[in-house]
Amino acid sequence: MRTVGTVVRGIRCPIFRQGDDLAAQVVSALKESWENEGYSMQDHDVVAITESVVARTQGNYVTVDQIAADVRSKFPGGVVGVAFPILSRNRFSVLLRGIARGVKKMHLLLSYPSDEVGNHLMDPDMLDASGVNPYSDVLTEAQYRKIFGEKVLHPFTGIDYVDMYKEIIGPEKVEVHFGNDVRALLPFTKQILTCDIHTRKRSKRLLKAAGAEIVYGLDDICTAPVEAGAGYNENYGLLGSNKSDDEKVKLFPRDCQPLVEDIQARLKALTGKTVEVMVYGDGAFKDPVGKIWELADPVVSPAYTSGLKGTPNELKLKYLADETQKTQSDDAAVQETILERIRSKKKNLVGKDESLGTTPRQLTDLLGSLCDLTSGSGDKGTPVVLVQGYFDNFADR
Repeated sequence: MRTVGTVVRGIRCPIFRQGDDLAAQVVSALKESWENEGYSMQDHDVVAITESVVARTQGNYVTVDQIAADVRSKFPGGVVGVAFPILSRNRFSVLLRGIARGVKKMHLLLSYPSDEVGNHLMDPDMLDASGVNPYSDVLTEAQYRKIFGEKVLHPFTGIDYVDMYKEIIGPEKVEVHFGNDVRALLPFTKQILTCDIHTRKRSKRLLKAAGAEIVYGLDDICTAPVEAGAGYNENYGLLGSNKSDDEKVKLFPRDCQPLVEDIQARLKALTGKTVEVMVYGDGAFKDPVGKIWELADPVVSPAYTSGLKGTPNELKLKYLADETQKTQSDDAAVQETILERIRSKKKNLVGKDESLGTTPRQLTDLLGSLCDLTSGSGDKGTPVVLVQGYFDNFADR
């Protein structure tokens, strides 16, 4: 009987460079790992590659000036509303510098009490005590400071993001507003760049219906090269980008499907096993202390092989154990009954009592979260993750 279920390995790799043959290097790193560690590849294993190394090998970067040029071309009036950016030095500060260079005047609308991914601009308890209604009230910066303080520091970074963003834009060319309805910008300008991630389609729809003249999202900026050699992402634009330095960002990778299929084919030729392959970014999970939602990328996985489509189809083992033990007392009989239930489970368990409490999320979202936590965002040096046994169950021997 097998005594181990899912096994996750972070695979150490060299530092990838622009122009590298990523598929070859990933397979080489895996081969070195299984030879050194004494394991073998199996059918239905999952190999996951973090999006950052894909983008780096593609050379998919844009500069602040390139962002500014695209913003300038899309908003010729020069007075632009910028709605719902997240509060992040890594994710948005460099983008904001580029946007600011492309406009003459900016009206910046910040959502409160937190941004879309959970970074707070104020203590929610203070908001409750203030009498401010976040569903309807739009605050000026002066009102915000009077109610919540002259310095409001982020608990993790120690930064006052309002001050930081004003300094990046230039205090003389920005007015800051606080509100949760994107249409609050329309009295100031009819040209809006909405910077939200997962609610961007709704924001664009509301703005257009309310009379906005020009509406774009971050996913519409840098969707094509603005000059020779510039990076781009035709599907997500600036969404999913990360700071490279103060004047450049790395975009979310593009054209990833050929990569995952190439790696799958190389591993099949080398091992004879059918291995699933995916590219992953942020995991889809929320920090319980800081209340920060991790998913700042537009999707968890921009590309994956066909075996990773769909959602899990699992029985709740705790439910089966409790139900079976009501009528049987012999441990061996209880186990055999449960094993048989698993072996004979239906292909679609949606709505069935025995599946209550399982997680009907996309497989790539679940695996992406697992891989993101494994590789981390620091100095582990494991941008490739190997997951084995993920699709096994208790009945598999």
